[in-house]
Amino acid sequence: MSDFDSAPTEMLDMPMATGEVTEEYFNHVRKVNDIYYDQIKISDQKAAYIFTFMLAFLVSSTEGRNVFNLARYMTGNWTEIILSAALALASVLSIIFAILVVLPRHINKSTSLFWGTWPQHRPIFESAAERSDVGYLFKEYLDNADVLSLIARQKYKFVAYAFRGLMFTVLAYVVLLLVSQNQV
Repeated sequence: MSDFDSAPTEMLDMPMATGEVTEEYFNHVRKVNDIYYDQIKISDQKAAYIFTFMLAFLVSSTEGRNVFNLARYMTGNWTEIILSAALALASVLSIIFAILVVLPRHINKSTSLFWGTWPQHRPIFESAAERSDVGYLFKEYLDNADVLSLIARQKYKFVAYAFRGLMFTVLAYVVLLLVSQNQV
């Protein structure tokens, strides 16, 4: 379970007050959307950094490349074999998790703020605009915050896995180097 899955939910159970949406609430929900959108971009950037680092490591490091060489597993000692396998697995998983961060998401809920479903939302938007329905706009921002929150939680789960893989890769690499140095 991630930190995001165990967030308090007592506020979600509170009924919404009825009445007019004030400017403060409207500005707040807009700000929530902006922050969530920025956090989604940041998760993609973090994944790109991890992916770039891992790729550079595997390309530039002889030891990193050698963990994918079958001869190492056929002729090496058990300590090197285990550490090499751990390094190979950690680096591959780290790259896969970084890729999973940036994969497009399919969410069953959408709003007029998502370009992919604009054709379905345009008539509803036009109808609300004719009525000057500010409540519609507030609900769209609120629903969009739900969507962005879900996307951000999904992405950060994989960012956390990619970071753990990166840390494990570095540790396995250092230990493998130390073991290799001691055997020379």
